[in-house]
Amino acid sequence: MVSPLSLSKNVCVIGAGPSGLVAARELRKEGHNVVVLEQRWDVGGQWLYEPNVEGEDPLGKKKVLQVHSSIYSSLRLISPREIMGFTDFPFLVKKGRDTRRFPGHRELWLYLKDFCEHFGLREMIRFNTSVECVRMVEHDGVGRDLRWMVKSKEKSKEETVVEEVFDAVVVATGHYSHPRLPAIKGMDTWKRKQLHSHIYRVPEPFRNEIVVVVGNSLSGQDISMELVEVAKEVHLSAKSLNITEGLSKVISKHDNLHLRPQIEALQEDGRVLFVDGSWLIADAILHCTGYSYTFPFLDTKGRVAVDDDRVGPLYEHTFPPSLAPSLSFVGIPRKVNIFSFAFIIYLLVRV
Repeated sequence: MVSPLSLSKNVCVIGAGPSGLVAARELRKEGHNVVVLEQRWDVGGQWLYEPNVEGEDPLGKKKVLQVHSSIYSSLRLISPREIMGFTDFPFLVKKGRDTRRFPGHRELWLYLKDFCEHFGLREMIRFNTSVECVRMVEHDGVGRDLRWMVKSKEKSKEETVVEEVFDAVVVATGHYSHPRLPAIKGMDTWKRKQLHSHIYRVPEPFRNEIVVVVGNSLSGQDISMELVEVAKEVHLSAKSLNITEGLSKVISKHDNLHLRPQIEALQEDGRVLFVDGSWLIADAILHCTGYSYTFPFLDTKGRVAVDDDRVGPLYEHTFPPSLAPSLSFVGIPRKVNIFSFAFIIYLLVRV
């Protein structure tokens, strides 16, 4: 009989957000040695709110961004707390905190901190540590014999790069940090204020301005509702003018909120031209156009790539077939696949 200790692996989990925390817990439960590398000062990932976005590229065009979280000050959950928690650690109402069924973002962050403390996960996490490179060091053609070199750097020791070899790496870095931008003619030469919702925090900087919000998905609509209270005009630019009845009612209640078609071009004098021939002069453009997957630290020799906002090839959105089980991605789908956590454990133990 094989001893459980002989099956133990040294595993690096990148990211201490919801996916990274639960993956680390399950891996440790099965007897693996786990190190979690987290670039920020606390757990939470996207839910660790960053109010200070000064110095960040407004459009997020840099390969590596300084700001990870994209949530804004007023953001609340769009799902009830009952389905936002882990099955064995319910997201319960706590006295003295946000007791709403759809609480603000801080309440979910506090829940993740509670989860971390309850299961003693903090001792596994190296905070303020950025991952510089993850690359293969051994490979005989099958993933079970593959090991990974992980280079990381602690912020307080910026000149010191730590190199470690792991049996497996779990990438849990999230997918709401690197802005996806539209291709608009004149976008690079438009001289007025232009930013992605990644660094939007509060509406006050747009007071008395004419603002064009690009994208009418959840964030575009939500931010427009905030801006309409302070801006002179808000123009919500959408791919389709066939909108929901709810949005139509909201627009009808605000004289300074207008629905516009897609932007055709931007001109240097501040004009925004729409595909229907109409135009206006705007003070600011806010792109609420979503996010792209990016793994600037990961070198898989082309075995895993991001193509048209799709990470692949991945089995069950988790394992690259040629690199499994030593490399996995947790939290890739927009809807988290709980099966992935259990499957990672199974393959690490059994293969």
